[in-house]
Formats: sequence, C-alpha cells, structure tokens
Amino acid sequence: MSNSPVRAQAKGAERVSAEGNSAVGEHGVSKRAKAANRKAAEPAKPVTGATGAAGTAKPVKAAEPRKATKATKATEPASSTKAASSTKPAKPAKPESRLAMVRRARRINRELAEVFPYAHPELDFRNPFELLVATVLSAQTTDLRVNQTTPALFAKYPTPEDLAAAVPEEVEELIRPTGFFRAKTKSIMGLAAALRDDFGGEVPGRLDDLVKLPGVGRKTAFVVLGNAFGVPGITVDTHFMRLARRWRWTESDDPVKIEAEIATIFPKSEWTMLSHRVIFHGRRICHARKPACGACPITHLCPSYGEGETDPEKARKLLKYEMGGLPGQRLDPPPGYPGRPAPPLGASEG
Repeated sequence: MSNSPVRAQAKGAERVSAEGNSAVGEHGVSKRAKAANRKAAEPAKPVTGATGAAGTAKPVKAAEPRKATKATKATEPASSTKAASSTKPAKPAKPESRLAMVRRARRINRELAEVFPYAHPELDFRNPFELLVATVLSAQTTDLRVNQTTPALFAKYPTPEDLAAAVPEEVEELIRPTGFFRAKTKSIMGLAAALRDDFGGEVPGRLDDLVKLPGVGRKTAFVVLGNAFGVPGITVDTHFMRLARRWRWTESDDPVKIEAEIATIFPKSEWTMLSHRVIFHGRRICHARKPACGACPITHLCPSYGEGETDPEKARKLLKYEMGGLPGQRLDPPPGYPGRPAPPLGASEG
C-alpha cells in the first residue's frame, strides 16, 4: 500500500511524456514538461513594432495592402487565372494558301455549273454584228433594256453598211431607252463604218482587231469572241469583278489585272462559261448592295458570307429573274431556260 503513490506518480509521468502538455497534476511531472506547460499557459503577447532604446515597444502602423507579387499571384484561385487567360485575343486565322484558293475557286465553278446549267449570254442576237452592237449598247444599263431596244434598231439597220449610212438623230431616237444615247450612237455608227471600210462588212474574230473598233474594249471583245466565234475569253464586267473580290480570287480592282489573274486559276476551256456562271450568280443572288446570303447555294465556299441578308426567308425575296419567279432578260431565251421570256418594250415586266 505504501508504494501506491509512487506508482501513480510514475504513471502520471508516463502519460505526460506520451501526451505532451496534458492536464495532469504537477506531482510526478518532469521539469521539461513543467516548462512546456508554463509556456503553453502564458497568454500570447500582442504584436509590437521594433523596441526603442529603453526597450519599450513602438506603436504599430495599420497594415497597408501589399502589392501583388509573383508569390501572391501564384496563390490566386485557378478560376481567376482562367478568366484572365480567356480575355487574350485569339490567334489570327492562318492565311489561305494559293493552292487552297485555286481548289476552292474551281469548286465554286463546278457548283455554279450545277446551279446554272442554262447560263448563257443574256443579249438577244442572231449574228456577230448584232452581238457586237448590243454589247456596246449594254454599257451603263441592263441587258433587258438593250434586248427591248434592239429589235427596232436591227429591223431598220440590219447590216454594218446600213447603220454606217444612217441619220444620227434617227439612231439616237431608237436607242434612247438604253441611256447615253448620243455617245452610244457615235460608237455604233463608228464601228459600223470601220467594219464596212476595213473588214469588208464582217466582224473580225481576233482580239487585236476588235479592240480597235470605236466603243469596243476587252470586255466587249471577249463577249463577241466567246459567244459568236467560240474563242475562250473572260468577261470582266462589274458583276464578275465584284464576285472575284468577294471570293478572294483577287484583290485588284483593275479589270485587265483581274482578267490576267483569273486566267491563271482556271483552264482556258472554262473561261467563257465561267464568265456566264459568275455573272448569272451576281445578277440573281450575290447583288452589290444586298447579297442574298441566306439563299446562296455556295455559302460553304464563300469567305464573305454574312455581308448580306442571312435570314433564308428574307434572302429569298431578294432573288431576281428566274430565281425569284420573274421574267428573264431575253425576249428570245435559248432552249432549256427555266424562266419566262422578258416582255417587249413598254409591256409590264412583272
């Protein structure tokens, strides 16, 4: 019995050594444990600044917000880091290669051939002379207006000799509906006289000869060569120029340069029909001011999609000629044309 207090003290020491500063009596506790207990029991001293010379603490200033450092940035939440990275501008798309552009351009031509298998020159003519005169008259007006005007003109002056000998004022009155009738009268009478005097009354089939005629440029010459003589040519009119730029086939706005650039993209055998298809598309769907993007069959190939109306219903209302259920431009359309013939001059065009 006399040894029981000693055993208890020993057990208490074992508990202290095993548990650290546990709440046990002071009896049997080692000096190291007592010191540890006293240190834990002391209240925490308030944070002070540096001590003065006399050992007294200087008052502490209010803590100022620290500037962000690399260390603090590293501790920011991951979500804020993602948000910051999401605001970075996206990398620009890789420019289209020349090969990719050529492949896309040729695919556009193939798909337009399926959309417009009936594409054709939209001027009424029966021979090279009529096509030449009609093409000169088509400047700054529609083919429809020319087709409504030329029947009376050709009925009265069927040959170059007849037109060259005409009274200018009478010719002016006949072609007045096409606009710029005085300048156009001078051109068509001048080319008629040149055909009579220099080419035996026949339209030449060479580019170099055609462009020497009054009022005839490369565009008019290629229309005549391609459709009256079967000589391939690219007709760069306002519609062709607009679409070639929208489709990124060229960046030029010079017709001669555009013609040269397009000639390197397509085989020569395609030049004439390519011109018809592109012009058909430009007149019916891809208009200058309000392209009918929502009704366009080649949007998947067009880098300018969205410049016009994209709503399908609204876009369909922008379609013209046979695509919009309206008469075409020719009074005498070729076989296979799916639309209605154009009305004669003075009749309703609805």
